[in-house]
Amino acid sequence: MAGMIDVNDLHVTFQNGGKPVRAVQGVSFSVGDGESFGIVGESGSGKSTVLKAIAGLIPSESAGLLVNGKPVSARRAKEDRRQLQFVFQDPYASLHPRQTVDDVLREPLIIHGIGERDEKIVGAIAEVGLSPQHRFRYPHQLSGGQRQRVAIARALILRPPILLLDEPTSALDVSVQAEILNLISRLRKSHRLTIILVSHDLGVVAHLCSRIAIMQLGRLVEIVEANSLRTGQVRQDYTRRLIAASRGFTRMTG
Repeated sequence: MAGMIDVNDLHVTFQNGGKPVRAVQGVSFSVGDGESFGIVGESGSGKSTVLKAIAGLIPSESAGLLVNGKPVSARRAKEDRRQLQFVFQDPYASLHPRQTVDDVLREPLIIHGIGERDEKIVGAIAEVGLSPQHRFRYPHQLSGGQRQRVAIARALILRPPILLLDEPTSALDVSVQAEILNLISRLRKSHRLTIILVSHDLGVVAHLCSRIAIMQLGRLVEIVEANSLRTGQVRQDYTRRLIAASRGFTRMTG
């Protein structure tokens, strides 16, 4: 049975000085409806590249990419893009410095021809734990955590079934990371979202995700249950080394 997201034999190749670099090689997995799925690995493992390829942000080759059971092409239709919304690592870089929070949230509603915009903007701001006074502020007038809340609100204002998260807390202070993770967890349940979360932090992924894909040098090494990751009951030596090298892993799993 098809999942909400099905990735079959995904390849991504970049050019570096005229030479091909195979960033992702033959990655396949399926994510069920309402599931929270994690992808972890060291820097350069290809985990963020996989996420961007699924979102259609970079060119890729695949034997089959299905979203909600339907094939999607390299050139995504507007409705295809509405199904998958992306939250980037750096909330300051992902927000236009000359747009207010109202502008940021209004833009996707205009693009997709959705009405009752003021009502939806007010609701989206409240949903992510911001106050009405934040509505007409600019990104530089917000803290890092508040900016990431705006980015999450922007992703969810179209009510997509799928949320793609690329290191959503790594650019934030430790003091606000847990707040954002708890917000994502709450929104996933209330909206019954299907989530793919990319992170280098095993603790973060095990805290939010039921299954985790381990990547190394562009290849998928294995897929493990979150509890198996916590207890170290994994098949591959690389995964064991990743667990051993992950500082703060046990901190997030309680």
